[in-house]
Amino acid sequence: MPVKLRLQRHGKKGKPFYWLVAADSRAKRDGRYLEKIGTYNPNTNPATVEIDISRAITWLERGAQPTNTARTLLSYKGAMLKHHLNGGVRKGAMTQEEADKKFDTWIKEKEEKIQAKKDSLSQADKESANKRLNAEKEASEKRLANAKAKEETKVETSSEEISAAEEAPAAEETPATEEAPAAEETPATEEAPAVEEAPAAEETPATEEAPTSEEAPLDTEQ
Repeated sequence: MPVKLRLQRHGKKGKPFYWLVAADSRAKRDGRYLEKIGTYNPNTNPATVEIDISRAITWLERGAQPTNTARTLLSYKGAMLKHHLNGGVRKGAMTQEEADKKFDTWIKEKEEKIQAKKDSLSQADKESANKRLNAEKEASEKRLANAKAKEETKVETSSEEISAAEEAPAAEETPATEEAPAAEETPATEEAPAVEEAPAAEETPATEEAPTSEEAPLDTEQ
């Protein structure tokens, strides 16, 4: 049965987490596996890799073929180097002690490099944090200075207004013009009594007609 050393995805969306497993090459990527030999977490800086070196070498010696990514992880942790040194021991190119010494030296140098990288990242994070802190501090001081300047300007303006008000004598308040009493309403002119109608002139009796001369008695007296 052909065996592969490959990654099996776990974790959640956007934050994957991988297992390094030995599985049948015909199985699905995230299907059944024969053995879990390590983990890989790319979400940290640097990435976190944990591998059981002895079990990985056992599978390599059995003929398991690692995928490109799995090979990179195995090389990162020294599994591929250990497998190569063991091959040299089997061929008689070196003793087991020499192989172990070389491996230990490589592991020590690798750990120093990893630690140096962690320290560098930590220092960079500190510097970045200090820069942000200083920037925030400067912005805060600037806001306080602006607020103080505005307050001083406001106080000076108020003082000038008070001084000006004290120097200028307050204008005597002109008493409000008393409202003229409302003109007494002139009583409506009493309506003149209607002129009594003059009594109709008594009818003048018609003038008695003067007697004609004929009728007048002659004046005989002379």
